[in-house]
Amino acid sequence: MTTMTHQWIATTFLSNERINEILNKNKVQDIYQDGLENDEIKINSRHDDTIERYDIDGNTYRGYLLVIHDPTRVRVGHSSKLPRVGETTSKIARNYKAVAAVNAGGFTDESANGQQWAGNGGQPQGIIMSNGKTIYDEYKSEKEFKKHDIVAMTKEGMLLVGKHTLQEVKEKNVTDMISFGPALIVNGKKTIKNGDGGWGKAPRTAIGQTRDGSILLLVLDGKQVKRLAATLRDVQDVLYEYGAVNASNLDGGSSTTMYYEGKVINEPSNALGERSIPSVIYVEP
Repeated sequence: MTTMTHQWIATTFLSNERINEILNKNKVQDIYQDGLENDEIKINSRHDDTIERYDIDGNTYRGYLLVIHDPTRVRVGHSSKLPRVGETTSKIARNYKAVAAVNAGGFTDESANGQQWAGNGGQPQGIIMSNGKTIYDEYKSEKEFKKHDIVAMTKEGMLLVGKHTLQEVKEKNVTDMISFGPALIVNGKKTIKNGDGGWGKAPRTAIGQTRDGSILLLVLDGKQVKRLAATLRDVQDVLYEYGAVNASNLDGGSSTTMYYEGKVINEPSNALGERSIPSVIYVEP
């Protein structure tokens, strides 16, 4: 049952016990990424400025996949106006002179007067780290052993996904990070074994990494109804098909945006076009 809209329909016709039973069958399993670095991923140390683009076509969705062969080019960017307001994916991308970018972390989506789904993208959730500098941190008062869903890049170009403690992040030489999830593939294993992941259908943004270190950036839009696009399992299966051994969901819905070669190439489902957001994952020139 997706968190965005129409949950009242389910609660009107189904008991809480039945709803919980259905949700439990669609759960994403927690698999931890421990010990992956030396075994699964072999990063080529040579600089490679090539990016491959693939068109993705499914039953209810269409989208784009970018393959970035040099993972050290992949960074987290953020709105220049945080923590007041966000900026669009394309605006943030241009600020960083990026050749490609997708929306990344989540944010508190309400206006100053409490109206839901009317936020300006200026209130991030969790943490934002960019080029080794912590830009925003909701976790600084917490114990370092508490695990959070994160998406992070290490200095060496390793993608970290899923639940990690802040101490683990420090030990792994992370330079760029946002908070979001869930992890969809960990150590080559799919985390959704039954059902569709439990988040319903919506536009999706995601990131993955293949065995040779290449980074995958994916967006999926709805074919007929823009806001009814893909399940988490759809996203997982697409990334797995393209060789991801680690992958994570990113913020989706009306935030889903892909910028490439100077323009937005997908069709954001927001009626006004691109949404203002706090953070992106971008590719350096």
